Amino acid sequence: MLQITNLEKVFGGRTLFSDVSFSLTQGERLAIVGRNGTGKSTLFRIILGEESADSGEVVKPRGYRIGHLSQHLNFTEPTILREACRGLPHGKEDEEYRGEIILSGLGFSEEDMTRPASMFSGGFQIRLELARVLLSEPNLLLLDEPTNYLDIVSARWLEHYLQDWSGELIMISHDRAFLDAVSTHTMIIHRGGVRRIAGGTEQLYQTIEMDETVYEQTRQNQEKKRREMERFVERFKAKAGTASLAQSRQKMLEKMDIGEELRDEPVLDFSFTAAPFHGRALLSVEDLAFAYPATTLQPNPVQILKDFGITVAMGDRIGVIGKNGRGKSTLLRLLAADLKPTVGEIKTSPHARIGYFGQTNISRLTSSLTVEQEIMESSATAVPGRGSDCTRVRGICGTMMFSGDDALKRISVLSGGEKSRVLLGKLLAQPTNLLLLDEPTNHLDVESVAALVDSLESFDGAVLLVTHDEFMLRRLATRLVLFADDGVRIVEGDYDYFMETIGWGDEDDMSQSQRGAKSGTSKSERKQKNERKDNDQNRSKAGIEKKIANAENKITELEQANKTLQSEILAVSLRGNTPQVAKQMTELVKTQRANEQAIEELFAELESLSKQD
Repeated sequence: MLQITNLEKVFGGRTLFSDVSFSLTQGERLAIVGRNGTGKSTLFRIILGEESADSGEVVKPRGYRIGHLSQHLNFTEPTILREACRGLPHGKEDEEYRGEIILSGLGFSEEDMTRPASMFSGGFQIRLELARVLLSEPNLLLLDEPTNYLDIVSARWLEHYLQDWSGELIMISHDRAFLDAVSTHTMIIHRGGVRRIAGGTEQLYQTIEMDETVYEQTRQNQEKKRREMERFVERFKAKAGTASLAQSRQKMLEKMDIGEELRDEPVLDFSFTAAPFHGRALLSVEDLAFAYPATTLQPNPVQILKDFGITVAMGDRIGVIGKNGRGKSTLLRLLAADLKPTVGEIKTSPHARIGYFGQTNISRLTSSLTVEQEIMESSATAVPGRGSDCTRVRGICGTMMFSGDDALKRISVLSGGEKSRVLLGKLLAQPTNLLLLDEPTNHLDVESVAALVDSLESFDGAVLLVTHDEFMLRRLATRLVLFADDGVRIVEGDYDYFMETIGWGDEDDMSQSQRGAKSGTSKSERKQKNERKDNDQNRSKAGIEKKIANAENKITELEQANKTLQSEILAVSLRGNTPQVAKQMTELVKTQRANEQAIEELFAELESLSKQD
């Protein structure tokens, strides 16, 4: 069992996190989320011993083995199958068939098994390293963005495999659907601390929102109470009949501890500018074909598209899906006029304004320019020296989290994730009505992915999106371009329709051995168990929600009662300074205090209930 106690890490004078404590038990699968820069990957490096914490400790049992994807790939075997099987534990070296199963699940063909690692792209080499790590059966598996180099089919295979992982697992990913499908618990690094719950990302974010709403309501109530006390003390401290009450209130004021106002955390704020368009089609494709020419390594031309056609109109949300290497990115490059078709025609309206985001575009950024200068070049109206345009570009820099001096950083010093943000900033700077987006989420955190989806939903133009993120596909896509084994075709329906009518082949019929199952639980049994669990959770949640509503209603009633009491207190105070008035004032203040105490207790109850919800 991994035990982490009171970890703190300070970087560049800023505390990433402090007082981080949690433990893992066998079979627990923990998803870690949080905005970029909060320290998720740093926490991984501390667990691995690659980086030290400023305080706290990580306790691992003797002989405890940790598996993770190394940043430094070193391949020594003649074939990828032999390379993957290097990970087999001592005593299981003859179980080569397991290597074949995992490599196949991660997208390698039977012919690939006999080829050397050097023949594969960097993305497939990462998959090979993942296969080796999975075969090693560590006590703890650490996965940092494991789906970045996987297509949907391989990501879904990995999802099934990890659902039956018998050891401990910690993973970081921007893919909420993947995290929710695999994890048993979710932890967020937020405001310098951590919050961990049993359940998925949606439940966690709802809990955080409820907690912060309760905190802010409590803080505002305390601020209001402080102001009322200050007015009371100022008004009655000089009157003989109420001086003791005023002194009592003054002592209460001195003891009050009001929390700090919560500041909004920085997050990418997308707002694409739609260029006007009047017409039927932004873009139309007829009888399109494309093949990469023969090379020394590939003696025959590689046919990617044949007899392909599509029309794209304003408002279209088209998802481009399929296994890696089938030509999804090539299609977007053709539509963006980055490649020329072998046969066929792409007709683009003269009024179409295309914005293209592709991972290869990072290399086209000018390394000597600053972030601000690079984004300025994409703004159709930006002219150096014109205040409004410069202000607009600086605003875009800020929304891409390059505020202040960060906007003056040279492209040459930026990380891959930061360069991706610059590319997205360039899209925001130019009015467009057709967005071509190739895996835009690879370097974004969960919150930024959600912000991007929200912006794309409200964008007036059309969107063609290549992604393996099923969360995005379900939210956005109303049509699909499917790159399948038998060619490319249009699916006139959303992603759920595709899954119900076509799906990803025989993935749901995988045997227990293919899925790496160790518990022997069948799919139907697991489904029944999950249904029972969901029903129990729904009943429990309904009860908690009812209690929350009751508490909120009581708070509203008591606050209204105190408003009335406050008016009565002021009215009584104007009647003079007699013993009868003083007695009446005492009774009213006593009732008001009892109500305030009841409100505080109800807020505490709300906080407790929100943690259970």
